[in-house]
Formats: sequence, structure tokens, C-alpha cells
Amino acid sequence: MALKNKEIFLNPLGKNNPVTVQMLGVCSALAVTSKLEPSIVMAISVIAVLALANVVISLLRNTIPGRIRIIVQLVVVAALVTIVNEVLKAFAYDVSKQLSVFIGLIITNCIVMGRLEAFALGNKPWPAFLDGVGNGLGYGIILIIVGFFRELLGSGTLFGIKVIPEAFYEMGYENNGLMILPPMALIVVACIIWVQRAKDKDLQEKN
Repeated sequence: MALKNKEIFLNPLGKNNPVTVQMLGVCSALAVTSKLEPSIVMAISVIAVLALANVVISLLRNTIPGRIRIIVQLVVVAALVTIVNEVLKAFAYDVSKQLSVFIGLIITNCIVMGRLEAFALGNKPWPAFLDGVGNGLGYGIILIIVGFFRELLGSGTLFGIKVIPEAFYEMGYENNGLMILPPMALIVVACIIWVQRAKDKDLQEKN
């Protein structure tokens, strides 16, 4: 992989993460991360939509009139989101019910529209695909970390399976119900941002 393409793919995973650095897509981190399974499904859905939408818009970039480019982008994203939603209903119906309207709201995810506008419209399909997968992975990693800690500490389970030994509960351990409330998603995301910026001084704002 060429150096430039490697940077396009890897930067969203770290120094240019769409959630922890660009502060995009935070709303869905609140909505779908109370359990690990829907977090993973949402992450995969966004990766698929973002990568394919980037490729389609990149292929059409020289034919789309500037005045209607946003409408074209919305049509492409809406079509892909509809396909993803139907696939989930067919093969993972229970999870699609848990995610409810949030799959449909991928259309309004600012990461998706941001990458189409900022990258896919000005680049060839292969770099656009890498940019979509990289940003989708960067977003998905954060969702999965948040979902892992919220389900583990809030319910004592992972993928619905109890993982904290019964002996812990007999010694007085209690599940932290606050973890499954939406505000705790923000706090977990803030902890991830704190750890990331503590390790990478370049991300720290200068006074």
C-alpha cells in the first residue's frame, strides 16, 4: 500500500479519529452503546455505508453538478442505509429491533456526509474507499470500547452472557445501573479522549 494511501487509512484510527479528535458521530455513541452487540452491528453498518458511499460519490464526482451535490449524496447514502437495514432485518432481526431508528439515522451521521463532501468528491475511488473504511473503523472502535465497558459494568454481561462470577456478587459487588444510561456514554468517551491525549502530546490544545 502506497504511503499516502496508508496514511489515509490509518490516520482516522488514531490522530484524526472522527469521534475522539474531530468530535463527530458522538450522538450515536450515546444511543446504541448500552450493549456490545448492537455497538458492533452499528459499527459494521457505518463502515459499509461510508466505504460504499465514498466509492459511489467518487465515481460520480465529475458528473455531479455542484448545486445539487448534497441531494445526490443524500440519495446515495439513503439507498445504502435502506439496503443495510433490510439485510439486518433478514439476518439479524433481533439486533435490528434493538437499533430501531438508529440505523436509518446513519443518513444524518455527520461523519458520513463529512467524508463525502471533504474527501470523496475530490479523490479517486480507491483512496475514497480506504478513507471510508478507515473513518468507519475509527468510529467503530470507539463504539465497541464504549459498548464493552457499559455492558460489562452496567449489566455484568458481554453479548448477554454473564461474565462477572457469582462470587463477586456474594461479596457485595453490584452492577452499576448508571453505566447503561446515555450520559455514561459521554463520560466513557471523555475517558478515551483523556487517555488518547495523555499518550499523544500532539493532540493537546495549546493555551
